[in-house]
Amino acid sequence: MSSHALALGLSAVAYAAARRHANDGRFAFGTWKIEVLGGYTSAILLLLVAGLMVLQSLQRLVAPTPIHYEQAIFTAALGLVVNLACAWLLRGGHAHHAHDEPHGHHEPHGHHGHDARVGHSHGHAHGAAPADLNLRSAYLHVVADAATSVLAIAALGGGLLWGADWLDPAVGLLGAALVARWAWGLLRDTGKVLLDAEMDAPVVAEIRQAIAASPIPATVCDLHVWRVGTGVYACIVSLSTTHASVAPDFFKHLLSVHEELVHISIEVNRYEGSPLPL
Repeated sequence: MSSHALALGLSAVAYAAARRHANDGRFAFGTWKIEVLGGYTSAILLLLVAGLMVLQSLQRLVAPTPIHYEQAIFTAALGLVVNLACAWLLRGGHAHHAHDEPHGHHEPHGHHGHDARVGHSHGHAHGAAPADLNLRSAYLHVVADAATSVLAIAALGGGLLWGADWLDPAVGLLGAALVARWAWGLLRDTGKVLLDAEMDAPVVAEIRQAIAASPIPATVCDLHVWRVGTGVYACIVSLSTTHASVAPDFFKHLLSVHEELVHISIEVNRYEGSPLPL
């Protein structure tokens, strides 16, 4: 329970830090990743909790200790009630925050003599957004604790009724495996965001399809997409075309229909021959 209280505090600190620095110009795409970092740290904490559960359960299997069943069942039941209440309060894991929208910039620049400009389009994705990873980490902590409370009550009840003392450490190992599985999933999802491993996101294929269907033929030479908020992305697209007068704004407008793209940078290079695609 104390470790989960620490995890909830960590989530709260991440939110507070993200809001505090929401207007800090040093964060080019906003402070959302502070929350993701909080979720990542919380996932590591969950893995440590699972490891501690394994260690203590093995110790109890090798060297059983007396169990005060009535007191233990009461404590586990009380913990279950508290964790269910916390889980109910944290159930809204799809909330957006004011700092989710990245900072906006508009900077003209040149590139090796070719027509190139950077433009940004801001919008908000509609429909169901991916869960808030920081809130999800807090939610997983209390749900994991609730699940282990249920398992503990079942094991303690079996031990009280049938004298099966081994049930308590055996169920502890089962609970540890459950917590570790949830923690690994959270670690994978938060790590993916922190490492900008988003090139398999559906929006990447949508960008390529939009360029391929453009009335002005163009080839994608370079493409980078990364997440900058809950369900929103930034992209840098380098294009080549034989069209003489097309401006980057044409392609920026073409991609702006995808509202999950809140920051779009377009570079257009004119070639006389046939450019090599990416």
